[in-house]
Amino acid sequence: MLILGRVTRSFYHSCASTRGVRPFDPGIFILVGRKKGDGVMHYDISFPHLGITLDHVGKSVDLFGVSIAYYGIIIGMAILIGFAIATSEAKRTRQNPEDYLDMGIIGVIAGIAGARIYYVIFSWDMYKDDLLDIFNLREGGLAIYGGVIAAVISVFVLAKVKHLSPFQIFDTIAMALLNGQMLGRWGNFFNREAFGEYTDRLFAMRLPVDAVRSGDITEKMREHMERINGVSYIQVHPTFLYESLWCAVLLIILVLYRKHKKYEGELFLLYLFGYGLGRVWIEGLRTDQLLLPEIGLPVSQLLAGALVIGTGIALLYLGRHHKNSPMHRSVTKYEPMPEKIKGKKPPKWNERLFKNMK
Repeated sequence: MLILGRVTRSFYHSCASTRGVRPFDPGIFILVGRKKGDGVMHYDISFPHLGITLDHVGKSVDLFGVSIAYYGIIIGMAILIGFAIATSEAKRTRQNPEDYLDMGIIGVIAGIAGARIYYVIFSWDMYKDDLLDIFNLREGGLAIYGGVIAAVISVFVLAKVKHLSPFQIFDTIAMALLNGQMLGRWGNFFNREAFGEYTDRLFAMRLPVDAVRSGDITEKMREHMERINGVSYIQVHPTFLYESLWCAVLLIILVLYRKHKKYEGELFLLYLFGYGLGRVWIEGLRTDQLLLPEIGLPVSQLLAGALVIGTGIALLYLGRHHKNSPMHRSVTKYEPMPEKIKGKKPPKWNERLFKNMK
C-alpha cells in the first residue's frame, strides 16, 4: 500500500552531524511503498546529503496473493514504453509499425535470454551448484550488454528475412533501447544491487547492511560502516542512478539530432558510442563487476572501451565518406505527406501499404 510519509528531523540531523553537511528541509514529503512483512529486515534507502529518505522500500508487491518483484514490473514498463517509442518513430519515418511489433517481440525474448546468459557465464560460480537458479530472474541478474547483443543480432536477421534496411531499423530502435536502459536501471535500486564503492559525495546512497548481499560489501565499505539507531549502514555510489541519468541525456541528444542525421545507422552508432563512453566510467565505480575467468579483468568495462573505439572510428570515417557507403540515405528529410500539405487527412499506413500492394 502506498503511503505518504513525513521525513523525520532527528534522522536528518543525525546524518548531517556526522558529515558536516546541512540537510535540506526535513519537512518535505515523500511517497513510499509499504509491503507487508517488510519488518523482517530494514528496507529504508537514503541519500543523506540530499536530505532524502525512503522508508519501507520493498523488493516486491503482493497482488491477489501473488508476489511480483518490482524488478520485473520495471522491466515490463520499459519494454512497453520502448514499443511505443519504436512504433512512433517508425510512423514518423514512414515505416510499417507492424514490422517493429513483430521484431520487438522476438528482440525482447532474445534480449532477456542474452542478458541472462551473459550474466550467468561471467558469474558461473554463483550457479554451478544449483543450475535451476539460472532460471530465477526475481533477484535480478541481467547484463545489459548481453541483452543488446542478442537483440541486435535477432533484429538484423529478421530485417534480412523481411528485406528491410537493418541500419534504418537500428536507428529507429536506438531511442527505445536507451529508454529501456534508463528505466531498467531502477530495478537495481529496488534490488539494492549494482552499486559502487564507498563515497561521501553529494549523491551518496545509504543502505542497511542486512538488505544487501554480503558479497557486495567491500573492505572499504566495512571501514566506513555506520551504526544508526542500532542498524548498520553502508554508504555507496548509486551507479544505477548515474547510468539512468546518463541514458536520459543521451536520449535527449538523439531526439534533437534525429532529423539531422546524414546516413542510416548514424543514430545507432551515436547511441553505442555515448553509452560505451559512460559505461567505461560508471563500470569503474562498481564493486560487482563481471570478470573474465582466470584473467580477472572487468569484461563490461573492456567491452565498453572497445565499443567507444570501434564506433568512434566508424563515426569519423562515415562522417566524411558516408555518400560512398551502403548506409547513405536516399532521402535526407522526411517531408509531410502530400495529402497533409493539401489539408486532407492522410490515409493510414495500412491503407497506403495495401494500395501499394495492388
